[in-house]
Amino acid sequence: MLTTAGSTMLCRVVAQRLLFLQLLHSLDRTVCPPQREEENYEYDLVVIGGGSGGLACAKQAVQLGAKVAVLDFVKPSPRGTKWGLGGTCVNVGCIPKKLMHQASLLGEAIHDSQPYGWQLPDPAAIRHDWATLTESVQNHIKSVNWVTRVDLRDQKVEYVNGLGYFKDDHTVVAVMKNQTERELRAKHVVIAVGGRPRYPDIPGAAEYGITSDDIFSLPQAPGRTLLVGAGYIGLECAGFLKGLGYDVSVMVRSILLRGFDQQMATMVGDSMVEKGIRFHHRSRPLAVEKQPDGRLLVRYETVDEAGTATNGEDVFDTVLFAIGRQAETGTLKLANAGVVTAEGGKSDKLEVDETDHRTNVPHIYAVGDVLYRKPELTPVAIHAGRIIARRLFGGSEERMDYADVATTVFTPLEYGCVGLSEEAAEAAHGKDGIEVYHAYYKPTEFFVPQRSVRYCYLKAVALREGNQRVLGLHFLGPAAGEVIQGFAAALKCGLTMQVLRNTVGIHPTVAEEFTRLAITKSSGLDPTPATCCS
Repeated sequence: MLTTAGSTMLCRVVAQRLLFLQLLHSLDRTVCPPQREEENYEYDLVVIGGGSGGLACAKQAVQLGAKVAVLDFVKPSPRGTKWGLGGTCVNVGCIPKKLMHQASLLGEAIHDSQPYGWQLPDPAAIRHDWATLTESVQNHIKSVNWVTRVDLRDQKVEYVNGLGYFKDDHTVVAVMKNQTERELRAKHVVIAVGGRPRYPDIPGAAEYGITSDDIFSLPQAPGRTLLVGAGYIGLECAGFLKGLGYDVSVMVRSILLRGFDQQMATMVGDSMVEKGIRFHHRSRPLAVEKQPDGRLLVRYETVDEAGTATNGEDVFDTVLFAIGRQAETGTLKLANAGVVTAEGGKSDKLEVDETDHRTNVPHIYAVGDVLYRKPELTPVAIHAGRIIARRLFGGSEERMDYADVATTVFTPLEYGCVGLSEEAAEAAHGKDGIEVYHAYYKPTEFFVPQRSVRYCYLKAVALREGNQRVLGLHFLGPAAGEVIQGFAAALKCGLTMQVLRNTVGIHPTVAEEFTRLAITKSSGLDPTPATCCS
């Protein structure tokens, strides 16, 4: 039993300890401001953008136990085109493009089939029906939209059909169709808004022109078409439209396929000229004017090699602008969250940390086409999105590797590549530090219909010394995407020319041509094969 003195002493000790704890708490609040309490967050992750990268990130995060919401809202194009959930790739990008490319190839195959013995009633009377194609393509897209919605529901990802913007760094506001607003508080935010096509700042462009946002659901046949821009989108659209039977011209401001190997880009263009596509080089549009008959008069300027400019004009049924894309960051109110765009705010894209895709705000990330100087490709966005989720919620330390990403341009004669262009390899290792192996080849299936093999060509760019590690592979020909995909894995594993030459090819295929490369550019020997089987 405590005495009075003992009881007093105990009270003093307790009081001192309480005072000490209060002092520590006070110091803690002064030196280390309190973190936001976990219960203030409605979601572990909010993703702004329902395209490939955003959806991949959201679904991976949910599988790792996170509570996730995805915001997605499509603003109609100037022509009024809009679409469902899934982003550019599903709705107005890779998927419809590949389907229309396939439609074009099938038309060519119909005519190729005659020498193989297929008897057609009247080959000259074969016509393509634009309405049937667009209906089939749009039906497929709508089915993908539906499957995507169901998949999000099944995986317990909340889908919010609203246009998102930042109220602060942890609060995203969704503007719904009826213009009401809903606030979502999140511990982490991923920006995955992608981009949309740009229009040139000339009279009539947005009023009368279209972009890749519109072509795949265009209600009427495009007729005589002008493609403005010679990047991969412009050339792919020009290719399948010509293959479907339309008169097509391409207006090129500077070079074809900027960023790609320029020897290959030139050959792609030449192969398209062989197909009957006209190119206006060193040209730019000045205005688009609608005529009384509904057709479009395009005024343009062409500058010759001496720098002299001349003006011209021509009439088209459709003018499609493919001059580049801009990131959809303008409506996000990034300043409210403290997020800064690249180039000190001059760019519309976001710069992220190479390790974990963080923006300058630690809990706000970005993925996909919105990123500054990163490949604008669907598989890249998907892979990076999953890595972000695994790092946030799975304890992963993996990083996205943007080197040696393979891609294919689906022009009539397809161009697939992985690794460095010849120009980039020479810049990195010097002209004397690289060796370029190259060859023309003849696809077996082209022989009977006597199709042109003039531009069927491939090359491997390698280091000159040692086992000659391969730096880049380039292939122009049928099924280029299927060919280059397998070799892309080999390149990532450190493929050398020694290994490539010791690989036995599958005969007769076009892919085996990589295993037959033996002639270098520096040798000056003719890279045209004499036979296919020796």
